[in-house]
Amino acid sequence: MTASDTITASGLDAAIADLKNLYGDRIQTGRSIREQHAHTTTPIPNQPPDAVVFPQTTEEVAETVRICARNAIPVIPFGTGTSLEGQVNAPNGGISLDFSRMNRVLSINSEDLDCVVEPGITREDLNHALRDQGLFFPVDPGANASIGGMAATRASGTNAVRYGTMKDNILGLTAVLADGRIVKTGTRARKTSAGYDITRLLIGAEGTLGIITGITLRLHGIPEKISAATCSFPDVHSACRSVTTAIQMGLPIARIELLNALQVQACNAYSKLDLPPTPLLLLEFHGTEASVAEQAETFGEVASEFGGSAFAWTSSTEERNRLWKARHDAYFSVLPLRPGARPIATDVCVPVSRLADCVTEAEREADKLGFPAPIVGHVGDGNFHFSLLVMPDDPAEYARARDFIGWLNDLAISMEGTCTGEHGIGQGKQPYLRRELGDTVDMMIAIKKALDPQNILNPGKIFSL
Repeated sequence: MTASDTITASGLDAAIADLKNLYGDRIQTGRSIREQHAHTTTPIPNQPPDAVVFPQTTEEVAETVRICARNAIPVIPFGTGTSLEGQVNAPNGGISLDFSRMNRVLSINSEDLDCVVEPGITREDLNHALRDQGLFFPVDPGANASIGGMAATRASGTNAVRYGTMKDNILGLTAVLADGRIVKTGTRARKTSAGYDITRLLIGAEGTLGIITGITLRLHGIPEKISAATCSFPDVHSACRSVTTAIQMGLPIARIELLNALQVQACNAYSKLDLPPTPLLLLEFHGTEASVAEQAETFGEVASEFGGSAFAWTSSTEERNRLWKARHDAYFSVLPLRPGARPIATDVCVPVSRLADCVTEAEREADKLGFPAPIVGHVGDGNFHFSLLVMPDDPAEYARARDFIGWLNDLAISMEGTCTGEHGIGQGKQPYLRRELGDTVDMMIAIKKALDPQNILNPGKIFSL
């Protein structure tokens, strides 16, 4: 049994007393704020911490961890609370570290196309700070998440097909280990062969191996021209085949989003659009004015070979933003499809060649269970998101929803895919990790035990010890 499973009242009282000396009025123990820091957008029960602290420096984080380690108290990092698999829950109690006050840009190195930031800065605030330098950070998970949370969950998003995910855009990290030591895992160099890749080990570890307090990010120049396009298709297979062909041709599309017919109808109603109510691709092209036009025209020709219709593209910033806002509002757009229902969001990822089969089977299974099935997908990398609309006071429906999510995870794994492309494992997807990776999970557990023998760093996430 680990220390975090045997938290004692005396240990907790001692830790909170020491933390009050360290933080003063920056420690909160009220029930409401504790529940806010365990908020989960899934049916996973809210499991609040015993206290919330607001660190301002890496050294404060390190001292917090030392205090908690002495008293065997769990520590749970908190960014903005947008994670979808219970990552910020505190199943064993403990201390929530709210990084909202560690939200500075520490340096911008425009010539080297990198910057150093604290974990609490959000994606939108970072890009606002970079804009005057002609730079931007491309990873866009939809929500205005914190950069630290995005690193911890190995986030992805709509731009991943061209710019990659968080693991491709982080050069190095500053992190606090379970004994309070502060480590740096990389430099600002663009490549290295120096030892184990600890940076990527911590990216996606969901705060279970170390607490991220600083991130060195790759940046990109803001494109000279950006255009958006929409194209409708008779079915999902046709849409996916057009994307596969375009990628094989080397067309450098920045974003390729798939919306199934029901999701298009929902976006039309919610965002006041007038798109054909059939499967749709929403695309974005980056480059010079000439190259953007060429990319759009070439994709239009490819799409027409697979039954694509109503192809339209625009370089108008206002129209482009309107289309992408509709995409980012997809979560809210589905609520009127079943008034009173609560969306349960899940994601899987498969090889692009299997995406159409996976989406089609998922739609068919959801229909059989009586759930509306709006789907959005990062079709360029085989990742899609499913929103099950479930009545919150109907336990039988929740049970069917859980069964469906399990079925979908197993389907993706059977197609040589993964049970999560970007939401992470957290608490919600633990049963499927070993089905996907087998004995590799034992390696993860061995690493966890070596780096965190007391199991105080975000315990109960990814796997149980």
